[in-house]
Amino acid sequence: MTFALDHIVINTLFDMDRAAALMSQLGFTVTPRGYHSLGSINHLMMFENDYLELIGLPTGTDRLRQDVLESPRGLNGVVFKVGDADASQHILRDCGLAMLEPQSFSRPVTIDGVEHLARFRTVRAAPEQFAAGRVYYCQHDTPELVWYRPWLAHPNGVRGLSELVIVTSNAEIDVPRYAKAAQSSPTRQGDDWIVALPGGFRLTLMSPARYRARYGELCVEANGRSSFFGATVLDAPEPARIGDLASSVPDIRVGAGQGTLRVLVPFLNTLLEFRG
Repeated sequence: MTFALDHIVINTLFDMDRAAALMSQLGFTVTPRGYHSLGSINHLMMFENDYLELIGLPTGTDRLRQDVLESPRGLNGVVFKVGDADASQHILRDCGLAMLEPQSFSRPVTIDGVEHLARFRTVRAAPEQFAAGRVYYCQHDTPELVWYRPWLAHPNGVRGLSELVIVTSNAEIDVPRYAKAAQSSPTRQGDDWIVALPGGFRLTLMSPARYRARYGELCVEANGRSSFFGATVLDAPEPARIGDLASSVPDIRVGAGQGTLRVLVPFLNTLLEFRG
């Protein structure tokens, strides 16, 4: 069974306030700040089937989530949706991936003035296997506290996530690993490799040269990495609407193409592509 996408993660480290404000300026409905029992903080941009997560670290405390602290700023996580994190760990180990032990955590969520506890159980692939970023699997024990209807509509019209661009200098190693991670067979499309997930989302693995040809001056910084998450593509029926919103946002770079709008956020080393 191929795993579906749960969410994509942008690591803000200690710049959460700035990152959340920018996403709001770009026309996203940003959920209230969450405080994980693991020692991280987050904001979400929720869609019908998946979501984009800003994750970061609080100030004024020594209790910090280590895997976030040790990860680079920017697009840094692809998370698959699972019904049973423990069973998924066994499936993935059986196909040759090294997996860490599952862990449970929670965060308070206030809905209609009432505080609830959103609960999760996740399992992560051993980090040395995926140089581009964290690959893990999320079991939602309380999905109704995450997919809360008023959070699903966005002024910019974005409807969901459609692609994660993975830049790699080692396709012969990375392609089969991501295929195993998704439990999906890779296919060749021109010079790129595609790992398709249910619902139309896909992982696109490409060389650094192909990445530069696709995005030009809007490429994110590799910072010495042989593999990295180069962009996430969002389903946006009206890219021009995002362009209007982006025109008043400082400290970003914008590029437009046929039916697409690209927004580079340098302080997050993150590229968002809005495609109609």
